[in-house]
Amino acid sequence: METMQITPKMIAELRARTQAGMMDCKKALEESGGDMEKAAEILRKKGIAKAEKRAERGASQGLVIVEAAADQSAAAMIELNCETDFVARTTEFMALARELAQHAAKHAPIGDNAGSVLDAQSFRGSTVAEVVKQVSGTTGEAMALRRVARFEAPKGIVAHYEHHNGSLAVLVELEGPRGHALSGLGKDVSMHVASHDPQPLAVSEADLAADVIERERRIAQEQVAEEGKPENIRAKIVEGKVKKFVSDRTLLGQKFVRDDSKTVSQLLQEAGRDAGGALTVRRFARFKVGE
Repeated sequence: METMQITPKMIAELRARTQAGMMDCKKALEESGGDMEKAAEILRKKGIAKAEKRAERGASQGLVIVEAAADQSAAAMIELNCETDFVARTTEFMALARELAQHAAKHAPIGDNAGSVLDAQSFRGSTVAEVVKQVSGTTGEAMALRRVARFEAPKGIVAHYEHHNGSLAVLVELEGPRGHALSGLGKDVSMHVASHDPQPLAVSEADLAADVIERERRIAQEQVAEEGKPENIRAKIVEGKVKKFVSDRTLLGQKFVRDDSKTVSQLLQEAGRDAGGALTVRRFARFKVGE
């Protein structure tokens, strides 16, 4: 059977995804027969991978723009990509990004994966896709409306955070009695999602995909086995590792970024007492240019 050739491009892709060393990435790819997913898992099992990052990235420059209702009842967020920061700061590009956010606030479907839906919609006398293509032609750079999110909160608010340079933004939908407590909570949770590392994958454990949990359990089992832990305590150690993963990667389980003596869940409980009713995070979206 012919051995698959491991190319420098494959090694670079795995390095970008895991932050592991070049030789470790090469060995993992050789062991996996060139399978990127298996190679990443091999590095995780060996404790070499420092972090998982998306292997495929869009253009490295652009803007993330939020268009929010004044009463916080709804908001939309878009990421418009280009090739250079120079173009991202031009009047034409910024105007297009702002108009696309305004369009999304009115016409995007509810959710955080609506980008392709907008492409065929009427916009500036043409379609969204055609207008983006036209502006791309005038600047000489590839452009793409990469991501779109739109939330509505009939029983609460949609809070948001925008970084000052347009590189990062967050939407958070919260449910509960409207007022100062809910607005303050929305600001705190939005800032947490924007700045916390590692980034949350889901609101709570119930929202995590089953295959993600099983993957972490499998990795933990192999790590414990390789460490030679006694059989009678392996299951307990494995469950402890899985529990820590869930705590680290779910929004409610994470330590609040401004006060690590409490979790985000405890923050919600405190705010709920001030608001006179339960406060709930329904969903969130975080866009960072190029990620």
